[in-house]
Amino acid sequence: MALSIFLAAALAAQSAMPAADHASNVEDVDVAYTELADGRDAEALRKLEQSDLVQAGDPAALINLGTAYARAGEEAKARASFAAAMASRDRYVLELADGTWVESQIAARMANAALSTGTVLAHK
Repeated sequence: MALSIFLAAALAAQSAMPAADHASNVEDVDVAYTELADGRDAEALRKLEQSDLVQAGDPAALINLGTAYARAGEEAKARASFAAAMASRDRYVLELADGTWVESQIAARMANAALSTGTVLAHK
């Protein structure tokens, strides 16, 4: 299933802050943002499937894993990744490619909904 959504830029975390502390502790983590934004989906998928962050339930990594699965036509796996991000005990405020900040559970819900609609959420 080829999706016309551009979640790599729309929902891939460039920076993340714990939801409880928006003013400090900005953390840059490698969640395959560059690979997804550059359209290197297979490379992003390999990286994320082996990621300790995914194994630990990091919502940003799970959202991007879901994005990579969606681009690969693996809708069920994408939905499972987005669901895991929504269920994660960790919560972050994620910077979207358009510069807005969204709580990770909301970003995961947006990504999951976009699978059904094929909506373009944002452009970088």
